[in-house]
Amino acid sequence: MHKQQSIIEESLKAIMEDEEFLPDLKAQTREQAYHSLSALLSTPNHVHKSFLRITLENGTIVRIPAFRVQHSDTVGPYKGGIRFHESVNEEEVANLAKLMTLKNTLHELPFGGGKGGVVINPKDYSVKELHLICRKYVQYFNDIIGPDKDIPAPDVGTGEREMDWMMGEFKSTHPGEPYRNSFTGKSIVNGGSLGRREATGKGVYFTFRYMMHDFVKENKKWLSDTDNIFAKTALEHADKKLKIAVQGFGNLGSVAALEAYQCNYLQNKIVAVSDAHILLYNEDGLDVPALVHFAKENNGELPATEEELRAHEIKAELGERDDLLSADVDVLILAALEDQIREDNIDSIQARIIVEGANGPITEEADKYLADKGVLIVPDILANAGGVIVSYYEWVQGKEAQFMEEDEIFRRLFQKMKGTMDTILPQFFGDPFPLRQNCYIHSVMKLSTIMYRQGKLY
Repeated sequence: MHKQQSIIEESLKAIMEDEEFLPDLKAQTREQAYHSLSALLSTPNHVHKSFLRITLENGTIVRIPAFRVQHSDTVGPYKGGIRFHESVNEEEVANLAKLMTLKNTLHELPFGGGKGGVVINPKDYSVKELHLICRKYVQYFNDIIGPDKDIPAPDVGTGEREMDWMMGEFKSTHPGEPYRNSFTGKSIVNGGSLGRREATGKGVYFTFRYMMHDFVKENKKWLSDTDNIFAKTALEHADKKLKIAVQGFGNLGSVAALEAYQCNYLQNKIVAVSDAHILLYNEDGLDVPALVHFAKENNGELPATEEELRAHEIKAELGERDDLLSADVDVLILAALEDQIREDNIDSIQARIIVEGANGPITEEADKYLADKGVLIVPDILANAGGVIVSYYEWVQGKEAQFMEEDEIFRRLFQKMKGTMDTILPQFFGDPFPLRQNCYIHSVMKLSTIMYRQGKLY
């Protein structure tokens, strides 16, 4: 069973054992409701698959697998990104769609969960070919997407350029219909929201910062009196000068690293970063603004040679990218891809706090192993919701044709994430469940209640 489904099942059992949850359901009726909810949560409403017919610039015709999975629209229209990556497959997309449902419910957004993917490495295609792939994706899934049906957004391998292209194609294929809200994560000139590009990275760091500074420091006495293993880990790091490593230096990782570098609330420094090719390490702290500038000028990549480091006056040691996970640090921010921490490398992890910027970067076995050792894991469902939260603000702005300033966007983002954490953290530090399970219990309970009230269990 996939980690996500396993946690859903455990969460559902926990809440069904609480007689205060849906008290009208008794005995056999309660058992039936449990099985109904399990079926509804574990399976998507729709799985759409197609092969995009693309004519490459050299005249060759290729067929590229593409997916759109719609998990649940109980709370609102389907919402979730489209990723361009060679590892994309139906199971992965379905699991990510399920996560989106639970994430949107956790953060009280009026969206269900969806996800899309195209099985390509974008770097293998020209701009013209990528444009055609985006147009074909919209054409092939034309009937199922739309401002109030299913609203895609960027994900791994896509960005505002691809969303602009897709919205343009949606507009062409739906003449006279509203189109601006058919996609989020667009460029500002095409109706995108200020702050959308930075939202996920800012939210990832804010989640960590708020927990360690605002919550832990303000509740030291209460936390000291509990026997919660994770409270002990948090207290041990509350006043330390924290060493942080960031895996992945794309939009998410670079923004989170910059937020940490500029933070005035916590004493922390970024000592290690990695991308798909290289690890950079400096025990005294890396010059993150210089690295961000270099990546911006070099197709998103970090300096990979001593010459490049010297030319840009960046002090760092070069290393193997995978060594970042075993670095001697206090905090790991995982901002790359799925399944990075696994059974074959869990014994090498030294960090005591891990923040999941990417979706599913820790396998189920590794997750349980680390939790048993008191490693405090801030899960993806909580930490990386900044993108979809600001996508919601973009969606609202598009409907109202009124646009917010960037400061207002970030203020609302932080307030929304703060509200979620103010609900979750007291339960987490008071209960014997890891933070991931606390988040899932909260989300599953809310979603189950809505399904019951809508009559979906009959």
